[in-house]
Amino acid sequence: MSILQAIILGIVQGLTEFIPISSTAHLVLASRATGLGETLNSEQTTAVIAVIQLGTLLAVLIYFARDILKITRAFIVDHLALLRGGKSEAALEMTMMGQKQSRLSDDAWLGWLIIIGSIPIATIGLLLKKIIEGPFTKNLYVIATMMILVAIGLGVAEFVSRRMARRRNITELGIKDALAVGGAQCLALIPGASRSGSTIMAGLFVGEARETAARFSFLLSIPAIAASGLLELKEAKDKLPGGSFVPLAVATIVSGIVGYLSIWFLLRFLRTHTTGIFIGYRIIVGLLIFGLVFAGMVSPYYGTDAPPEQKGTTAPAAAQPSPEQKTEEPLPGANPGTNNNPEDSVNFNRPSRRARRSSDKRKGGR
Repeated sequence: MSILQAIILGIVQGLTEFIPISSTAHLVLASRATGLGETLNSEQTTAVIAVIQLGTLLAVLIYFARDILKITRAFIVDHLALLRGGKSEAALEMTMMGQKQSRLSDDAWLGWLIIIGSIPIATIGLLLKKIIEGPFTKNLYVIATMMILVAIGLGVAEFVSRRMARRRNITELGIKDALAVGGAQCLALIPGASRSGSTIMAGLFVGEARETAARFSFLLSIPAIAASGLLELKEAKDKLPGGSFVPLAVATIVSGIVGYLSIWFLLRFLRTHTTGIFIGYRIIVGLLIFGLVFAGMVSPYYGTDAPPEQKGTTAPAAAQPSPEQKTEEPLPGANPGTNNNPEDSVNFNRPSRRARRSSDKRKGGR
């Protein structure tokens, strides 16, 4: 991977990780467009994508640093208070103000929701690791199908959300939200679905405000991106060709910078806009991919994993000899009546020993 390819992949990852248009799908398309798919197989491409996602993980950690520190601190303090048989100050204050009867503060409870919501993708991701790394998840038919299906689902979720009298903010989330959004995050294992697109869709279905759904989606992405990125980073040194470290580092840094700007943009955009523009974009891209594949302009298979007939490098079939070529020329000095040469072969024109004896007896009798 060259530095230019790394910069392009970093920009694509940063732009598409948090905007609901599928980062993995666009990275697969970008790797094809830059020729990277001709040098890396599916497993290597999966490793590259997972490592580059660490840049966008860093963007989330920096953007939500204050929230993450509050959640972590509250989670520790509240549970230490519970072990001592009491409540934390934040939980007591909430109870006294009549907000809710809870043994945990909002921030500590949000920490539990992130843990609960991360269980589905951790389980499914480990069980289907080989499939996720294989050619199935790089197939353009799969990508185009998921681009369109999630777009339709997001459109239905927007319709359902608009019909709700009230939409909940992040302090009102419960286990139902964690399971719904966490379950939808599993769709992100399929390229074309989009992590943010799937989770925002689920959030809207269960009654979350648009900005709340996006914020919870980003917080929920932290454990998943960290786990997959660090796991693939550990294995990347064995999977990727030599000299990949510097381009990977460049792509990761670029994705972090662009990803930070993407978070800032999307959260402000969703305060006053629907996801309609992203729905339209997804459908157009999905239909365009289908059109290019059906027209034979691109192969649905990914780079080095394509079948031989798709690569255009099918080995020529062994030429069948013509009838004239099947007749072998006799060796120099060989008798045409023999099958090889006159020294160590059988001459089928020569009479057998029994025939010669019979002939000699007849001659002697005369």
